[in-house]
Order: sequence, then C-alpha cells, then structure tokens
Amino acid sequence: MSLSFDLNGSSGEGRFPSGNSMRKFWDRTVKGVLFVAAIFGVLTVFFILLFLLKDGVSAFYKFGLIDFLFGPSWNPAGAVPVYGTLPLWVDTILVTIGAMVIAAPLGVAGAIYISEIAHPKVKNVVKPAIELLAGIPSVVFGFFGLIVLTDWLRVTFDVPSGESWLAGSILLGIMALPTIVSVSEDAISAVPKSFKHGSLAVGATNWQTISRVLVPSALSGITAAVILGMGRAIGETMAVMMVTGNAAIIPSPITDLLSPVRTLTGTIGIEMGEVAVGSDHYHALFGVAVILLVITLVVNLSAQKILKKINEKHAGTGSKKEKKLLLISLPKDHHLTKKFRGSKNLITAGLLVLLTFLVAGIIPAVILAVLVACANFISDRLSPKHSQVIAYSLLYAAVGIIILTLAVILFDIFSKGLPAISWEFLTESPRNLGREGGIFPAIVGTLYLVAGAIAMALPIGIGAAIYMTEYTKEGRLTEIIRTGIDLLNGTPSIVFGLFGFSFLVLFLNFGVSLIAGQITLALMVLPTIIRTTEEALKSVPQSVRHGSLALGSTKWQTIYKVVIPPAIPGIITGTILSIGRAAGETAPILFTAVVFSSRFLPSSEFDPVMALPYHLYILSTNVPGATENQYGTAVVLVTIVAVIYLFAIFIRNHYQKSVRW
Repeated sequence: MSLSFDLNGSSGEGRFPSGNSMRKFWDRTVKGVLFVAAIFGVLTVFFILLFLLKDGVSAFYKFGLIDFLFGPSWNPAGAVPVYGTLPLWVDTILVTIGAMVIAAPLGVAGAIYISEIAHPKVKNVVKPAIELLAGIPSVVFGFFGLIVLTDWLRVTFDVPSGESWLAGSILLGIMALPTIVSVSEDAISAVPKSFKHGSLAVGATNWQTISRVLVPSALSGITAAVILGMGRAIGETMAVMMVTGNAAIIPSPITDLLSPVRTLTGTIGIEMGEVAVGSDHYHALFGVAVILLVITLVVNLSAQKILKKINEKHAGTGSKKEKKLLLISLPKDHHLTKKFRGSKNLITAGLLVLLTFLVAGIIPAVILAVLVACANFISDRLSPKHSQVIAYSLLYAAVGIIILTLAVILFDIFSKGLPAISWEFLTESPRNLGREGGIFPAIVGTLYLVAGAIAMALPIGIGAAIYMTEYTKEGRLTEIIRTGIDLLNGTPSIVFGLFGFSFLVLFLNFGVSLIAGQITLALMVLPTIIRTTEEALKSVPQSVRHGSLALGSTKWQTIYKVVIPPAIPGIITGTILSIGRAAGETAPILFTAVVFSSRFLPSSEFDPVMALPYHLYILSTNVPGATENQYGTAVVLVTIVAVIYLFAIFIRNHYQKSVRW
C-alpha cells in the first residue's frame, strides 16, 4: 500500500516549521490527556466497588456475614424481616449450570463447524446469524420466554406454571451461545496450522484431527469461552426476572428443574424500586450486589487468566508437545495410543460422574456412567469413517438448533408484531397504560439515551485505546489498565444501574433523569469502544508509523494523520456495536432514567424519559390485555438493534475485503 500524507499541513517536502519545544509540549499534553482516558476504566471499577461497599457493607455487619451469606431464607417483607442470601446465590448457580449444560456443547459445536467445516459462503451466513443472536436485547428474550417458552413448558410438563429454573436456564443458554461460539472459534483458529497438517500427514481423518488435535490444543480458549458464557449468564437480569418465577427457595429436590427460583440479579431488579433509601432492606440489596459483583469478577478474572496463557501454549512446538500431537493424532487402533487413551478416558469419565453425583445426586450420576460406558463401547467399534459421519451429523444438528432458535424467536415476534405497526403507533404517545396509542416518546427517549451515552463514551474510549496501543509497552501499567477495562466489561448491567442510582441519582442529586441514564450507559459501553478501537489501531502496520516518524513528524502527528485514518472503519464498527448494546439495555436505566408512561418529551437533561426496553418490560409483566402493543414494541426494538448490528457487520466485512497492506 502506498501512502501519501502531508504531515505539517503544507504542500512542502514534509518539513516542519520551527518550534520543536512547542511541539514536544503539545505531545506531552496529549499523552497526559490520553493517559487520563486510559486510567478511567480502572477508576470506574474502583468507584463502583466503593459505592457498592459504602451501602452494602453495613448489611454484613448488621445481619452477620455468615447469616447473610448462608441464611436459608430471604423474606424482607415478613413480620420479622429475614435476609439470608443462600437461596439466591444457590439459585443463581443452578440456573447458570443449567444454561452451560445447554450452551457449552452447542456453542463449541458451532465454533468447530464455523472454523473447520463450513464452506466460506455458508460461514458468511451462519456467523452473522449467531452474531445477530447476540444483538437481541435481553428484555426481548425475556418477553419471548414469558409469552412462549413458559407456556410451552406448562403444557408439555402439565404444571401450573412454566416459570421455572428450566425456563431461566434455556433462555440464558441461548443468550450465552454467541459468546461461547465467538471465543471458542478464535481459540480453535489460533492453533498452529502445522498441528493440523502433521495430524493429517500421519493418516488421521479430518474428524480425528479436529477432535484429537485442534480441540485439545484449543482447550484453554474453549474453557475461557465457557467461563465467559457463565459470566454472561450470572450477570443477566431482565430475562431471568421474567421467566424464573422469582421464588426465593432452593428447589426440593435439588434436581427439580420445574421449581421456581430467584437469582441475585432478579432480586435486585424486583425489589430495589420499592425500598426506602437507607433502610435495612436497601442495604441488604446492596449487599446482594456486592456478592454478585465478587462472583462475576472472579469468573471474569479466571477467564482472562486462561486467555492470557493461550498464546504461550500455542507458541512453539517443543519435543514434548510434538510427541503429544503425534500420540493424539495417530489412528485409535495404533498400539501407542490404546493404553494412553484408555487411562485418560477413564479418569475423565470418573471425574465427570463424580461431579454429577455431587451436583445432581446418585440417579443422574448412574445414568451418566451408563451412557459414557455405552458411548465408549460403540466408539471403539466404529471405523474412523463412520465416526466422522456421526460427528459431522451432530455438528450440523447443533448449528441447525442455533439457527432454528433464532428463526423461531424472530418469526414469533415479527409475525405477531408487524400487524401492530402503523404510522399512529410510531408517532403517538401511549394511552390506557400502553394498551392503546403509540410508542413515539419511548423511541425518542431511547435515541436520547443512546446519543448521550455515545457522545460521552466515544472520546474517552478512543483516547484510552490510543494510549494503550501507541504510548505504552506491555508491562505492569498496561496490564492494570487492561484488567480494569476487562472487569468493567464483565460487570453485570444491573450493577451499573445500582452504581448510577447510588452515585448519580442520590449522591450527586441528579434524580431519575436522562443525564443519569446517559452516564450509566456510557460506562457500560466504554469497554466495547476501547477494545474495538485498540484492535483497529493494532491492524495498522508498524512500518507505516516508522515511515512517518522518519520524515520528522512527532508521535502525535503520526497517530493523528497516519494511524487513525485507516483505523476509522474499525472504530466505527465498535461505535455501532456500542450503540446497539446501549439501545437494548434495560437494567442500567431501570433505577436511573426511565418512567413507564409520558405524553411529553423531556425538556431538559434532568427530566426522566421513556425507553423502548423498559416500556416492553412493563407492558409484558404488568399490563394485561396489551398483547398487540407488546409485540409491536418488541418488533420496533429488535428492528432498531438488528439494523445497527447488521450495519456493523457490513462495515467489518467490507473493510476486511478492501484493506490491503
């Protein structure tokens, strides 16, 4: 790629006017500003922790740490209020385990299919479809689950209500799929090609290469993908609030999938809007938020630590790794592999059965042991060709399930929602509690919230990314900043909402207002902008920078005039993705910005607003007889977010095809 640029704003030869000291001063000033932007993520995590602890730590003192964590009952409204969170975090873990049982095999299978099997044309359809699944707002998942999924469970299992642990796990499993597919695919694609070529060269089939070379080599990344998926499930609020039944009990027996449950996030979302500020109940909910934040921080730190080691594990092909590669890629009837695989499979199966016994009891463990034994018996007698046919069939089925899930959700929403769409629906204010009229104030309020959030997050995010990419080397400071940003990215959306409520609404006295919601959403989307901008800047070759500096330009002139312009498509992509996420979020604005019904648009930044996600949540959970407008609101919200995400995908694909260095 040839470059032609004017570094000093003239048509000269690249010479600069005098004033080197001024240019150096300007460079130092810019670097300082960018450093402040970069450290902002770390400071935000610190302030979130500070304000949660400020209001939550008194719950640990007042109720006792052990009683608060392990108390068997949560009943703040009782004659004698009881604040034991054991059923809340146990239910959270149960729902998450159920979600991972669904999402992990489907997600890994989808990643294998996209990475190693799919034709490029098929991949160009399947991958955006899975990414589109990630773009569906959680409140829309909750709405679909409340209207369709819970009713199906009620009829299928002949129970009074389908709102249950199983409903929550199914929804969260679907919502975690895009994260697991994306990260797992990256991990599989990162395995050195020499591994695959070596396996095929010694006579292994394509499936043997995938299952015994690529997947084991990418196991660290796949594990991190599942952990990140767990973090996504643990931190979800709206969907679980709408479909789990919200009963603060531990299922009895513990394997009762149809029992109603209540998660940590659901408890905060349901009860925070009704408590008196400063009451025991208020502080107890902040204590619940502290528990939730600690769990998600541990989960995300674990995932990041694993991901950090992936490159180290894939770097080099030392003799030890080469021997292992040869061993796992040889045909299964080879004499070198029988003993190794037999002992390894026995240990793995034993650990899996033991874990099942500890979590679910003796009967599921016995069933699993029988299934594992049957699977090993059959696999030992199948030829490699037949094994590949069966494996490929299962992979196709897994991808089919993912695509079918997306199709069912979209078909249900659009087939029932499009009849509600009219000019009046899009341009009028709601009437009769939203049963009649339109959603115009909610559309405008959503746009106000998103525009303000992006206006605040974009300069900070781009500045932070520039500092970490251009001004620092990998070291302690960069690691601290990046860890802070990663933790901010993994913070549950309801925690952002609580922080906004505690700091902006109460401490700064903004009240429930547009500005409070915009700041809260800006903090939430900031990590996305930083990460995508960082990747875009890294894609610019170092030789471009060196050429600019060799002509006498300063560091900042090089960044501003040479590095940033070719990175703009990637920056735009990150911005669009952030817009889509901000438009679909409910939990961060639940306590900071929104009201259910308003005939007028906000006249200032300190007025509350309507928003599409919150409007859909209230319509579907609190307003009977509003089915048509519920679906109409869902169609508008999904359409806005889907168009935003598809536009981002289009820009990314166009840039990947057109860029040539």
